[in-house]
Amino acid sequence: MENQTGQTPKKNSNVIYFLIVVVLALLATDVYLYLQKNKSDTKVVYQNDEKTRLQTELDSLEAQIEQVNVGKTKLSATMQAKNDSLKAKIRVLRVELAKGKLTVAELAKAQEDVKQLRYFVTNYTAQIEELKKQNTSLTAERDTLKTVVKAVSQKDSVLSKQNQDLGTKVKVASAIKLATSDVVAYKVKGSGKEVEVSRANPAKKIKINFTVASNSVAEKAMHDVYVRIIDPTGNLITSNDSGTFNADGQDLQFTYKTAIDFKDDGSGYTIDWQNPAPFQKGNYTVLLYADGYTMGKTGFMLK
Repeated sequence: MENQTGQTPKKNSNVIYFLIVVVLALLATDVYLYLQKNKSDTKVVYQNDEKTRLQTELDSLEAQIEQVNVGKTKLSATMQAKNDSLKAKIRVLRVELAKGKLTVAELAKAQEDVKQLRYFVTNYTAQIEELKKQNTSLTAERDTLKTVVKAVSQKDSVLSKQNQDLGTKVKVASAIKLATSDVVAYKVKGSGKEVEVSRANPAKKIKINFTVASNSVAEKAMHDVYVRIIDPTGNLITSNDSGTFNADGQDLQFTYKTAIDFKDDGSGYTIDWQNPAPFQKGNYTVLLYADGYTMGKTGFMLK
């Protein structure tokens, strides 16, 4: 009886110890679960904050790309492809960050992608800014070149005008001019002898006698001479072989054409011209031209 009484308290003590251990284990489990829950909540909050930060950075990078593309900078095919690639990458990252929850690995990958994207965007914008500077420099050089070309063109026009004027002056100066002149009418006898007359009825031909003024600039060579004879009624006398020439800036018809050998030695010249029609009474005007200008003017009268 004494042995049974002594074993009962011992069994009760064991039970108490066991219950204490179970309670402590349960408390430890609750504490562990509580801490894990707090840790998980902290991680979710951290992940959400990081997603927001990454999305904000994507907004900033996209705005940076748009800002650098403002203006009329023409992109090369390579730069345009890079621009399109960066924008496409931003769209992909936005889709990934828009997911409900991201795993640690997904978040880490998104962080790395945004980091690389930031590098590429910074590099791209730097290239665009450099391109803009080059374009500005080229535009300035182009404008300067245009100004220089315009100035040179204007100067060339002035010089061309001066040369043209000088050429005209030289041409005028080199044209031969009459020094002295007179016109005599003749009749021709049956023997062929020429007799000077003053009346229209017997007159058949005229002789234009002239000398040329000294001119050291004029070419010492043969010079074409064009004769225009105006009758008393004001009409130009022409024949079937009369042609045209240019003098004093206008096209004119001539009565007769010949040539003289100019030597600048004071020589006298004579032009014989036979009228294809009967002479009329009155005053005749005789004009001579050479080298594109008027040589001089003379005339005669028949009774």
